[in-house]
Amino acid sequence: MRSRQYGPDLTPPWKKTAPAPEVPAERDLVVEEAATGFCGAVVRCERTAEGHTVTLEDRFGKHRVFPLVPRGFLLEGRTVTLVRPSGPAPARTPARTASGSVAVPGARARVARESRIYVEGRHDAELVERVWGDDLRIEGVVVEYLEGIDDLPAIVAEFAPGPERRLGVLVDHLLPGTKEHRIAGQAGGPHVLVVGHPYIDVWQAVKPSSVGIPAWPAVPRGEDWKTGTCRRLGWPEDTPAAWKRILSKVDSYRDLEPELLGKVEELIDFVTLPGQE
Repeated sequence: MRSRQYGPDLTPPWKKTAPAPEVPAERDLVVEEAATGFCGAVVRCERTAEGHTVTLEDRFGKHRVFPLVPRGFLLEGRTVTLVRPSGPAPARTPARTASGSVAVPGARARVARESRIYVEGRHDAELVERVWGDDLRIEGVVVEYLEGIDDLPAIVAEFAPGPERRLGVLVDHLLPGTKEHRIAGQAGGPHVLVVGHPYIDVWQAVKPSSVGIPAWPAVPRGEDWKTGTCRRLGWPEDTPAAWKRILSKVDSYRDLEPELLGKVEELIDFVTLPGQE
């Protein structure tokens, strides 16, 4: 026999929490994440292996990614549940760069800072330029490539990092136990930030769906990865041509994997800390 007062779950009505209103996470909607207090405008919503997420950008241009959970955000002081917007995204207002940052029409490139970002190879540099080029020019950040990181500790020492001369380094295949992980550990310092993505080559940081393939193929250890990839995809074994094909498919951050996006943005934040000129 059910109680009229308590209902089927035996919870008193005055103890029940009213559901938070659902609000579509439309681009440029400004919200506050309830747990951390991070406040920013919606940049994008994505579906990941862990569930749906929303990326917020604060007034300094910093990005943070949060899960879309019930009652997870505040909108004008009210607790709300953000949900993925339905239908196509509205026109971008204000306009945004390929990285998702707010565009600054007519802005001139800033005089280059002493701080730098180093990447392993030319393909890494070209991919960073394609997506973050506008932001880097406004911030005055120069990206250089190293042709590998075997001599990274000596390169860092020669650069002579300091409080006004920071160095960020992006490393391919930075996983525990790898050669890259050992070298990166030797090159760190208070004014140096070495981060990396898990991919064997930066090609893999481009989403397969953007390239028009189901997945990046597995290439046996000991075989040249790029040549083996071309062979298994049925492409001519011409890696420069293959890279041009891949790069032409990248229009914005949406074409890149989150593991690369977060690391590049972390490096840009590091070398553009307040006081860096």
